[in-house]
Amino acid sequence: MSSCAPTSAMPVAAAPLIGLVILCLLGASADPEAQLEDLRDRIRRVQADIESQTERRDEETASLRKAERDAAAAARALRATETRLKESRARQAALKAEVEAGRRQLESGQKALSSQIRAVYTGGRAERLRLLMNQEDPARAGRILVYYRYLSDTRVEEINRVTTEIKKLARAERDLAANTAELETLATTQADEARELKAAREARSGAVARLDARIRDRQSEAKKLAAEAATLEALVEELRRALVDLPEADREAFSTLKGKLDWPTAGVLINDYGQPRAGGSIKWNGVVIGTDRGRDVRAIYHGRVAYADWLPGMGLLLVIEHGDGYMSLYGHNETLYKRVGDWVEPGEVVAGVGDTGGKSRSALYFEIRREGHPENPHRWFRNPLSAG
Repeated sequence: MSSCAPTSAMPVAAAPLIGLVILCLLGASADPEAQLEDLRDRIRRVQADIESQTERRDEETASLRKAERDAAAAARALRATETRLKESRARQAALKAEVEAGRRQLESGQKALSSQIRAVYTGGRAERLRLLMNQEDPARAGRILVYYRYLSDTRVEEINRVTTEIKKLARAERDLAANTAELETLATTQADEARELKAAREARSGAVARLDARIRDRQSEAKKLAAEAATLEALVEELRRALVDLPEADREAFSTLKGKLDWPTAGVLINDYGQPRAGGSIKWNGVVIGTDRGRDVRAIYHGRVAYADWLPGMGLLLVIEHGDGYMSLYGHNETLYKRVGDWVEPGEVVAGVGDTGGKSRSALYFEIRREGHPENPHRWFRNPLSAG
């Protein structure tokens, strides 16, 4: 199947988008890296056209896109800093334990060495001199001299051990001091990034308010939803065609997993597949799962990331291609942790739940598609979602 084949199922509203991105590289290389770079290039062109259309059509949506991307970058930076902070605190706890153990070990060695030195001092050199002058029992004198040499060797070993412990303790204390300084720096960075994230979210709230103010009636909302749906359909179709020639991993076919999968995140069902939107002119092609902001979003199965960027109506969207024409879509994320071309494993964290796309509450939008067509996701999962 050619990756440049036309499709009759393309929405009319998406024609300008596809008109730009339908350009294909003739004679594409069989090299997987070259094919992957070709995919990334095509997705960049798709994204550039989406952004161009958004700028022309909708200043408020363009403003929202920038605000949500800025907020995502701030959230991603804050998460990375918090991870480093957690690791540094764990390291500090280990270093403190090491320092305490070293001090105990040093104290024990010092006590043992003190006892030996005290014994030598108490006995003095007179005892050894008497043994040398006593010729009544040379064998006994020899045994005692051997014993003295043994004690002397033991003292040397104890001195060496105490010296080693002193050096180890000093090194551990230096490491602890450096770690404490790192913690202070990370704490300052964390506070700065938290302020940046707060400012970005406030800017995003302003953009959402301006967008909402423009949509004054149900007809305007339906028009907006139709445009967003057409953009998503165009993107999915372009992805489907772009992925045709890419090699697939040797894994169990996705089609065999119906009824065996785990949902990508924990939460409650807010909007369900097939339910009407905007007065019934449009229906939900997936489910909206209400949950906490920042909660992990996990890949439902092995696959390759085909898209990872902002899309009107979807916010920060991740699309994973699973082979055999199947894709899973994850929308409204606060942050994305993967990029186009990355392989993911079942259950791997790929994003964090958010409210991007101008939503009023944090939730995950999720779809499963086959050959570009949405399927009822409930049939694929072992457990039902509870109603919100």
